[in-house]
Amino acid sequence: MDPATQRSSAPARRAPGALRVGAKALPGDARRHNRTLVLQTVYRSGPASRADIARATQLTKVTVSDLVSELTAEGLMLELGTREVTGPGKPAMLVDLARTTRAIVSLDLSDHRRFRGAVLDLDGRILHRADAPLEGAVGDAAVERTVALAGELIARTELSLLGLGVGTPGVVDDAGTVRTAPNLGWADVPLQRILQERTGLPTVVANDGNAGVLAEHNFGGAGDDLMLIAIGHGLGSGLIVGGVPVVGSSFAGGEIGQVMVGSDLPLDAPYSREQVLEHWLSVPGLTAALAEAGDDERERVLREAGQRLGTLALVVGALNLSEIVLSGPQELVGDVLADATLEILQRRTLPESHRGLVIRTSSQGADLILRGATALVLQAQLGIT
Repeated sequence: MDPATQRSSAPARRAPGALRVGAKALPGDARRHNRTLVLQTVYRSGPASRADIARATQLTKVTVSDLVSELTAEGLMLELGTREVTGPGKPAMLVDLARTTRAIVSLDLSDHRRFRGAVLDLDGRILHRADAPLEGAVGDAAVERTVALAGELIARTELSLLGLGVGTPGVVDDAGTVRTAPNLGWADVPLQRILQERTGLPTVVANDGNAGVLAEHNFGGAGDDLMLIAIGHGLGSGLIVGGVPVVGSSFAGGEIGQVMVGSDLPLDAPYSREQVLEHWLSVPGLTAALAEAGDDERERVLREAGQRLGTLALVVGALNLSEIVLSGPQELVGDVLADATLEILQRRTLPESHRGLVIRTSSQGADLILRGATALVLQAQLGIT
């Protein structure tokens, strides 16, 4: 077929650009890079002297001293006092991030019953909480609930705020526009721009699965090749490969809930909501199936759900993931479902693909998306990952 007449179900996209060769770095680029390097180093290491930072970053002591002075003047770093020493020499002054004097407002819009929010410090500790029952609000009404919840949390803290982070269901582009979120009645809603204009805070909006996987990576000790599977009102996921979040060419990376599964289906089988992964693995679906089956059949229902989730063997084989994290109610995503998923993955991939693969439940509990939204702001405002 002539390439000019080929058809595709994909929307028209701009032609990919060639790799830039020999692009000249500007002086400001190097300074921004060094600034981020200092912030990242201190965030991970904790209190350190300027000499410690210089050794860890391999920057000169003059550069580090200049950057620390700049960050201290901005209120992003604090001098903590001198380090205790027993030997000769002048004791070193320790510095650290302003972990307890700066804060972030985070919103979790993933629950179909209520929006949840919190003020968190830079280490992800929750300082204040609030929520807003949805009561069927969709469209503009849901946007107003979001703005009001953010405003309530902003009013609750006297700390200087670094920004506002939001994890929302749906497909979200890199400008923070919610392209589609059917359960909220949103289509092409510029949520990031709306929140930034209404609150005055630097704002980052991302898909809740992508926020959740950042929470596990930043605060949960997860590795660099990770898939988070969020089992809630629907089913979503987030991916980090080689330490880099994967959002996809159309910002729909991780949208696994509506993928049809079942190797017994004929090739000409039409798309059916009764055969999608979410049908077996959403909280409402699992809860209804368990109620119908009764206590005697509980393990069978959970094993069947885990076996369906094991169809992700293709993803594990393609990406050679080291870790799969399940997020959702512990009574649903615990041992039986996780064990069944691992069993199928091991059966359907080469040993080299699943050797060392870990499947576990999330360490963040109900605060997963809130901490993920915090991680979004840390990344956007300070370059910390």
